[in-house]
Amino acid sequence: QRKNPFSSDDRLASKPVHTHRGDPTYGRPPEGSQTEQRGKDAHSHVGKEVEELCLIIRSTGEVGEDGHVSVTFGQLFETYVTISNKVVGILLRARKHGLVHFEGEMLWQGKDDDVIITLL
Repeated sequence: QRKNPFSSDDRLASKPVHTHRGDPTYGRPPEGSQTEQRGKDAHSHVGKEVEELCLIIRSTGEVGEDGHVSVTFGQLFETYVTISNKVVGILLRARKHGLVHFEGEMLWQGKDDDVIITLL
């Protein structure tokens, strides 16, 4: 149904039923919608958490011979978990943006405590 018969909102009738992969609006919320704003707010919040994580790595880590600051996952986990319980997710996001490097796809508390995380 293109229009909800129980709603007086006519915006739905003018919106195309489906967008296709080639369409620039594919997979995106309508411009100016609350959904778009929530996405922007979430992106900003995660960005701030990534910045905070990098600052904590810089303050708790040690400078190596290559000039990069490194810390073990166990040490970072113990320090950062008091701030946020999303340590691993934020680390993955920071790696995606090229800010940190560590071996492996996922880090697990206990098992990967000796994995070295390097701030790039």
